Amino acid sequence: MSNTDFQDLKAVYVNCTLKKSPEQSHTAGLMQVSKDIMEKEGVKVEEIRLVDHDVARGVFPDMKEHGWEKDEWPELFDRIFEADILIIGTPIWLGEKSSVAQLLIERLYSMSGKQNDKGQYLFYGKVGGCIITGNEDGVKHCAMGLLYAMQHIGYSIPPQADAGWLGEVGPGPSYLDKEAEGYKNDFTNRNTTFMTYNLMHLASMLKKNDGYTNYGNSRKEWDDGKRWNFENPEYR
Repeated sequence: MSNTDFQDLKAVYVNCTLKKSPEQSHTAGLMQVSKDIMEKEGVKVEEIRLVDHDVARGVFPDMKEHGWEKDEWPELFDRIFEADILIIGTPIWLGEKSSVAQLLIERLYSMSGKQNDKGQYLFYGKVGGCIITGNEDGVKHCAMGLLYAMQHIGYSIPPQADAGWLGEVGPGPSYLDKEAEGYKNDFTNRNTTFMTYNLMHLASMLKKNDGYTNYGNSRKEWDDGKRWNFENPEYR
């Protein structure tokens, strides 16, 4: 497979808008730019609007086992985990990612203690990025929190893994509004394009190499007593 053949990849976009379908989502509008690129490159693409689903709060894999009557997360997780690439999209509210995005991060975190066949944490070998929209400052701040959380639980983050669009600060048109002409913004278009290709490049490299070697990073081997070249300073 060449370095630009991405047809064996799958990407899932999770839109963390506060608006239920079929209400227009400006975040979905910018995500569509990235989705179009991936689809033209042969990547299999899926989009999930999280607010359309009954996802419980909590940090356990299935909150029905912890007092919640309903929790669609286990089924949604299977769809997310099947993908090589996860792109989280969120609007900005009061300078922060949406509450739905925070819920997604918490539920992803609930799965992070599980291990893959190599004894590594489950998300090793998966790639992550994010897309942000809003009418106020906060693209970099929201991206910082999302990308940190994703790498902390095991997702790999390529260079320039975020993209965003901001309208004029204060009340005003949003990305898809005709008067905003968000689709004409070269900075946003460039960053969205670079982000999309960087995600595909890294995902392709990891997939071709079966993720990361488990030398030095296997939780299972650590628990079994293996320490590789680590030496406890107490015994030096």
